[in-house]
Amino acid sequence: LNLKEDYKKSFRSMKQTSTMKRLFGFEKEDISSWHRLVCLLNRPTDPASLGIFRFLFGMLMALDITQERGLSHLDYKYLDGAPVCRFPLFNFLKPLPMDWMFFVYFVMFLGAVGIMLGCFYRLACLMFISTYWYVFFLDKTTWNNHSYLYGLIGFQLTLMDANRYWSLDGLRNPRKRNAHVPLWNYTLLRTQIFIVYFIAGVKKLDADWVEGYSMKYLAHHWLFEPFKLILPVELISLMVVHGGGLILDLTAGYLLFFDATRPVAFFFVSYFHCMNSQLFSIGMFSYTMLATSPLFCYPDWPRRFFGRFPEFLQPILPFVSPAPISSSSCVYPKPPSGSGGQQEAHAAPKPTTPSFKHKFRAIFTILYIMEQFFLPYSHFITQGYNNWTNGLYGYSWDMMVHARSHQHVKITYRDGVTGDVGYLNPGVFTQSRRWKDHGDMLKQYATCLSENLPQFNISDPEIYFDIWVSINDRFQQRIFDPRVDIVKADWSPFRPNSWLMPLLVDLSPWRTKFEEIEGSLDNQTEVVFIADFPGLYLENYVSEDLGNTSVQVLEGLVNVEIVDEKKNYSLQPGEKMQIPAGGYHKVYTVSEGPSCYMYIYVNTTEAELQKNFTKLSELQEKVRNGTETEPLPPELQPLITGLDDQDSDSSVIDPVVRIFLKRQKRMQEVKKRREASLIERFQRFASKKYYSIRRGFLMTAIALRNLAVGLPPLEQLTREVAYANMKEPETETETSQDERLKDEVGHGEL
Repeated sequence: LNLKEDYKKSFRSMKQTSTMKRLFGFEKEDISSWHRLVCLLNRPTDPASLGIFRFLFGMLMALDITQERGLSHLDYKYLDGAPVCRFPLFNFLKPLPMDWMFFVYFVMFLGAVGIMLGCFYRLACLMFISTYWYVFFLDKTTWNNHSYLYGLIGFQLTLMDANRYWSLDGLRNPRKRNAHVPLWNYTLLRTQIFIVYFIAGVKKLDADWVEGYSMKYLAHHWLFEPFKLILPVELISLMVVHGGGLILDLTAGYLLFFDATRPVAFFFVSYFHCMNSQLFSIGMFSYTMLATSPLFCYPDWPRRFFGRFPEFLQPILPFVSPAPISSSSCVYPKPPSGSGGQQEAHAAPKPTTPSFKHKFRAIFTILYIMEQFFLPYSHFITQGYNNWTNGLYGYSWDMMVHARSHQHVKITYRDGVTGDVGYLNPGVFTQSRRWKDHGDMLKQYATCLSENLPQFNISDPEIYFDIWVSINDRFQQRIFDPRVDIVKADWSPFRPNSWLMPLLVDLSPWRTKFEEIEGSLDNQTEVVFIADFPGLYLENYVSEDLGNTSVQVLEGLVNVEIVDEKKNYSLQPGEKMQIPAGGYHKVYTVSEGPSCYMYIYVNTTEAELQKNFTKLSELQEKVRNGTETEPLPPELQPLITGLDDQDSDSSVIDPVVRIFLKRQKRMQEVKKRREASLIERFQRFASKKYYSIRRGFLMTAIALRNLAVGLPPLEQLTREVAYANMKEPETETETSQDERLKDEVGHGEL
């Protein structure tokens, strides 16, 4: 009978609730005036869901600090004392001495743990975000959207009352334990996550994404094997990777918001982020986004969820009851007239009116949300950071929309006094490669090179960059003017970059033709598509390994100069010529518009090596099955006996046989790893993470000891660092094997 009465009351309540209240959680009248809006944003809300998110976010950030933030390899990242070119947002920002950088990361880690536990919560948030944003601004080359998102969420949590549920602060202070939080705490976080999804979807309306060029290679990943049962790879790329990604990003925020569609959203969003965790090296991002999904549920969901656990577990789980207590952070309305008895009236919080702090927080919430919608489209202000894509990558939510490949990078210096010209290895004095695509970083890099080169007797150097990039499978073309001395070039964050070369978007339709040409070639033939501007030329060297190289014009007019022969050849569209190997040549664009041409080449050394590998494999098979009757010469004996470590450098063994056996052994080891059981894979993963985290903590302990009592003797310090660097023997072997295998497959050692 009681259940029947409760059902009737619930049914009558649903009938009385308006459609808007059921859909959005508030009435239209709640936003009809400023006073009502302030009351709505400060409406008392259950702190349970916010407390669970706080715990998960703090835990994930503590893990992230040891990995993607770089604590485990901090000494390699900053190279204390070395002449390294760095790329901070503001040039006055410099990394601290190495021991102090470990201290900064230690403070950041303590802040993340404090957020997780809700211990000295406000101080912990300040410790985390102050050090996090310092490290973030210190290196633009590591910027990405999810790192920016972590900083935003950390900033928001600093202003929120997320320690009101399942926190150590609540145990210390009964006034904070299980107290209401204002609705704007949830509004900010939900809107932030909505923006991440929705703006990412809007950015994917870019033609390159819609046509399937941005993430073309992803369809070959093993995660898409089930789709290959019903669709070809081309349709998987177009419909599943690009089409599915676009639809999910555009709709995820809406689907998560509404009760009816939330279960469907949970399924697809969870599937999407689990796939991303395997497809990309994005650290804790996938798991952080999974942790944000429950924020869209009713705030009291943890009470209902943990209430189903056995009674004996309740002391260690988030508490289920009693109901939240009142908080000064919220605005409490007057109870409806004629509702409830004396007991309910006694339990109801005392009605309050909005104070200045409530109005200020409402204003902040509105302004912050407006700023977050505006910032991804603010590139008309910071025009100096615009290149082929707008703005500094990291705050625009244009995730995975642009894929780049670099074919050719040349750095030329000219001595300003003697006029001597020389060349630098790309990436000298830096560990990053992001400078190739961003004008602001290129300016910083050129300035750094001009400061370091005088140490090598190069006075007043001029620095010129010739960087060839393909974006989303277009032609390889120059991104910056190779005739401009970048050291003296003008750059401002608020003016367009004058030495940026335009992206030749008019040539984009050629990509369809590229696929036809590539499909007509055999497996040993490679092709590179080039586009260049009038009045410029490409200087190129053809390796002796590329014994069959030709250049063919697709559009425009070019002159080809063979440097050693001192001869010039004019080529028109459709014409091609052979390029001699082992020498330099120059391709001049002499037409009024851009020229387009392609290099077609065969790595004859690799092709010959593959033939020898095939013969050796057949011979080895014959020996094993007994069909080879003739004895093998000494140089081929390892095909039977195998290759020992002592024999690896033996001059008796044929070099091709040695490479063949090494490659065969490593391929078998990789196959063994790929076919390993789930338990073996987990053990390998856990071991790798353990030794990585272990190194970070040990190096931090060494640094803190150095700051506290000074440096120990060099021999002791060397032993301590060697102990921190210790790895599991199998892990070291597997890592080096993987690296050697990559070289082996490409025959880099030849």
